[in-house]
Parts: sequence; structure tokens; C-alpha cells
Amino acid sequence: MPGIDKLPIEETLEDSPQTRSLLGVFEEDATAISNYMNQLYQAMHRIYDAQNELSAATHLTSKLLKEYEKQRFPLGGDDEVMSSTLQQFSKVIDELSSCHAVLSTQLADAMMFPITQFKERDLKEILTLKEVFQIASNDHDAAINRYSRLSKKRENDKVKYEVIEDVYTSRKKQHQTMMHYFCALNTLQYKKKIALLEPLLGYMQAQISFFKMGSENLSEQLEEFLTNIGTSVQNKTGLVSSTWDRQFYFTQGGNLMSQARGDVAGGLAMDIDNCSVMAVDCEDRRYCFQITSFDGKKSSILQAESKKDHEEWICTINNISKQIYLSENPEEIAARVNQSALEAVTPSPSFQQRHESLRPAGQSWPPTARTSSSGSLGSESTSLAALSLDSLVAPDTPIQFDIISPVCEDQPGQAKASSQGNRRTNPFGESGGGTKSETEDSILHQLFIVRFLGSMEVKSDDNPDVVYETMRQILAARAIHNIFRMTESHLLVTCDCLKLIDPQTQVTRLTFPLPSVVLYATHQENKRLFGFVLRTSGGRSESNLSSVCYIFESNNEGEKICDSVGLAKQIALHAELDRRASEKQKEIERVKEKQQKELSKQKQIEKDLEEQSRLIAASSRPNQASSEGQFVVLSSSQSEESDLGEEGKKRESEA
Repeated sequence: MPGIDKLPIEETLEDSPQTRSLLGVFEEDATAISNYMNQLYQAMHRIYDAQNELSAATHLTSKLLKEYEKQRFPLGGDDEVMSSTLQQFSKVIDELSSCHAVLSTQLADAMMFPITQFKERDLKEILTLKEVFQIASNDHDAAINRYSRLSKKRENDKVKYEVIEDVYTSRKKQHQTMMHYFCALNTLQYKKKIALLEPLLGYMQAQISFFKMGSENLSEQLEEFLTNIGTSVQNKTGLVSSTWDRQFYFTQGGNLMSQARGDVAGGLAMDIDNCSVMAVDCEDRRYCFQITSFDGKKSSILQAESKKDHEEWICTINNISKQIYLSENPEEIAARVNQSALEAVTPSPSFQQRHESLRPAGQSWPPTARTSSSGSLGSESTSLAALSLDSLVAPDTPIQFDIISPVCEDQPGQAKASSQGNRRTNPFGESGGGTKSETEDSILHQLFIVRFLGSMEVKSDDNPDVVYETMRQILAARAIHNIFRMTESHLLVTCDCLKLIDPQTQVTRLTFPLPSVVLYATHQENKRLFGFVLRTSGGRSESNLSSVCYIFESNNEGEKICDSVGLAKQIALHAELDRRASEKQKEIERVKEKQQKELSKQKQIEKDLEEQSRLIAASSRPNQASSEGQFVVLSSSQSEESDLGEEGKKRESEA
């Protein structure tokens, strides 16, 4: 019944059918509330019991881990590392057990107590009052029936008085019981909301408190400990965690399709448009290659049956990735691209060979075997011209695929690449006592994990297309010449330079001065690839300057690395401007100080001349005292004339 909030207590004495009907509705609602709250009570009691069981089981686990070092296994030796690790786990789990025990107590106080009170006190009171009201109502009906059966002909005052007294007593009892019952039902309508929300609020507060305790106990030291253990376990189980299935793969447009044995048709395995493909070493298996989608979110490792199939798959997927299949003659263009890459790329295994090939003094360069991409090809000339690198990459340049070790300090190319001059490099990464680190005072220090793909000399350093084309050329050369190994390093970005550091020995492999880094960019689709152009001296050009583009692969941090390099250059620029402004201010202050000294010196000279003139005037004045020891008094006009005469004599003497 909408609009009815409570039972009217003033209607209890009349006890009309409408009141009884309304009472039936409230009784039905109370029964539904009782059933629902009983189910909720059982669910919350299960939570409480499960939490108590979890707390006890956690405590038992901690206790068993503590007793590991006391165990004597027939095939197990004394493993102190394992014992100390389990002891550390025991301490952590014991703290978690304490947190679970606190959570159990909070659940008992904040969740179970309110709902138990509501169930045992309010709902049980409703049931008791209902039974009492039913008894009182039946007694009243019986008294009314006896009163109705009183004889009209044979009246007995005593019997009549007893019956009337019985009716009065039963009606009074029914009225009082009914009022209590109505009050309890009305109160239930308000208490049911609080009874439902209070235990839920207590449950949430207990959980929040538990999470806060866990966050406080999970320190950085514990997080580092868990990370190290997880890495160790992953490395030990990595060889058995992967599965290999034999399937039939084929390409369809820009898609790589797969079909298992027994399947009617193939399904889409990966979209290979703008993807990257390279050979990898995987679980000591031969002929493996990895395909990575353009966004870097999906990758697959496949294994071919032979070396020929391995090379064909890499070339095919690389051609599909460049969307050559969309042109008019895809086979001819693919052949020209592969042939151009084969003829243009000459892999160089070290910086020594690179330096020898770049030596400008009296070297006769071999004739180029490149085929021009522009010719009488009709509609293909435009697409092939876009694939040419003649306008961006210096012809006949070799590609450097690895990084020289810092212990090879006799390599002449190292001085050029690291711009360190003839300074000796310490192979152990230690600096002398009186030498200060170049990056010690740098504001910016950011470290990234990178893998060196290759470097080559380029013609231009003012267009990001140089970096893009160099990336394409180096990746194609790696695929064609089966160069799969990549050197992993730590790239340190500072306000002074970029450093490639060996992650094992912490030795600086290469140093790139930041002012020499003139261009840097990320691949347009594969954000893991990035590169920068370094302007160095000693190249093959007539101006004795050369530009070398270095290409790296990162862990999805290419844009972040480029942003870091840009920030470092901005900081360096502002520092240089501040230095110049400071030097200019110091120069102005020095000029002012010099002028002040000159002015002070001039004033001192004038003061000395004035003092000398006074002494000369005093010494040339005659003694005018009389013989009797009396002085001659002159008038003011005579004294002024004498003073003027003395000044004239002084000027004549000075002249």
C-alpha cells in the first residue's frame, strides 16, 4: 500500500476490519524482512568463518616455514639461502596473519554484532509479540462469545458480572498487546534500513583498514625482495613454460593466417601490415623468427623447417609489412628492393673495419654496385624513388652492427665515436682520485634499457626522414645477412652527453656529446625503435665533418627517450645562456670597477696637487714682523692683493 508509513495506534481500541487488513500487510512485510535478514546473516557468517579460517591457516603456514630449517630431508643438503629465504617469507606471512586476525576481530565487532543484535532482538521480539497478540485476540473473541450467549430469560447477576468482567479484562489485554505490537512493527520499518546498512558499512571499513595495514607493511625493501624472488623463479621455469604446436601458416593480403591439422579453413593469426620481423634465438631452437605487430602489443615466435624457409619467411613478411603487395607489380618491386638492399648494405662487424673503410687519406674507393632506382619504369619510378637512400644515406657506407668493448682502447674509431680524444679509458670502470665525473654535476640523470641495432653514415642531419630510412635499411640488412644478435646496454641521458653503459660491468662503452646530437626521432609506427644523428669530425666529406645515425630498440620507451634527450638539450641550452649572461654581467662589473678605480686615482692626483700648491704658497710668503717684535696689520684690500700676487707667482713658478 503506497503512502502508508505506519500502523495507526489510535485505531487499536476500535479493532476495525480495515485495521486488521493493514496489520496483515505489515505482518507480511515483517516476514519478508525476517527471511531476507536471515539469509544475509548466513552469508556474513560464512565470510566471518572464512576469515577466521584464513587467519588460522596463514598462521599455520608461517609456523611451518619457520620449522623448515629444523627439517632433515634425506636428499636435501644444508641450503642456507633457501632457509634464509623461507625465514623471510615466514616473517612476512606472520605479519599478514596478524593483519588477518585484526580483520577477523573487526568483522566480529562491526559486521556480525549489529546484524546479530537485529536478528536476535528486534525480529524475535516481533515474533513473540505476534504470538502474544494472537492469544489475546483469541481470548477476547472467546469472552465476546460468552457474553453473547447470556440468557435473556434467566438472568443471573453474578454470572453476568463475571462475563462482563471477563470481556473487560480480555479487551484491555488485547488493546495493550495490540499497541505494543503496532509500535514494534512501526519501529521495524525504520530499523530495517539501519540494520541493513550498518553491517555492510562495518565490513567495508574493516576491509579498508586491512588494506591500509597491508600497504604499510609492504615496504620498498619487501617489494624488492619479492621482485628478486619472482625473477629468479621465472628464469628457472622459463624453459618449460612455453608450448610449441605444429601448424600450417600462409599469408593472405596483409594478414598472417594459421591452420591446424584437421581444420577445414585457416584463421587470422596476426595483422602483419607495418609489423617488424627479425630472427631470434629461442629455447635453443633453430630457424626461429619473431613477428611484432605495429603497436608492439602482440608478438609471435615461429620456427621454420629449414634455413631457406627461414630466410624466405623473413623476406616475405618484411615485403608485406612495407605494403608492396598493394602496388601494380609487387613481385618486381620486391625483387628490386631486396636486390637494392643486398647491393647497398655491407655489414661491418666492428668499429675497426668501419674506421678503415672511412679513412680519407689516399684511399681508392671501390666502384659502387648500386642500381639506380630511377629509370624508365613508367608508373613504378615514383614508388622506387621513395625507396632509394641516395639522397639521405652516403653511398658505399658500411653498416656497424655491434659496439666495441671499452678494453679495446687501441681502436682508432673509439676516439671518434666517443669524442674523448686521446684520453685512456679504464677497462674496470674506475676513475682516478683527482678526476671528476663529467656527469656528476648534471641536473638530469635518466637510465633506459636499449639494444643496439646498427649505425651508418648519412648525408643529411636536418630531416627526420634520415632516421626513418636508416631504420629501414638496417632492419633490412639484418634480415638479409642473418645478423640476429643485439647488444643490450643502459643508455644514460644527462645534460652533457649520452652514455652507453655495460649492464654487467657498468663500464662506459660509448659516449656521445650532447651538442653533437643534432637530430633524434622515433619510428612512426613501431614506438620501440628510435635513433639519433651524431655530427662528428673526420668523415669522408670535404668539410671533414660527417653525420652518423645510430639506431636502437627499447622496451616501448622510444618516445620517452627522445623526450628525455630533448629535455637534456633544453636544460643544456638554458645553462649555456645563463653562463653567457653571467659572464657578460661579470665583464660589466669588471669595467665598472676599472672605471671606479680610474676615477679614484684621478681624484687622488687632484688632491695631491692641491696640497702641494698650498705648501708652495705657504713657503713663499715673506716674514712681515717688525724689529720690535710687533706685527704690521694690513687692510683687507691689501691682503687680497698680496694673495693675488702670490697666486700669480705660484702660477709663474709652476709654468
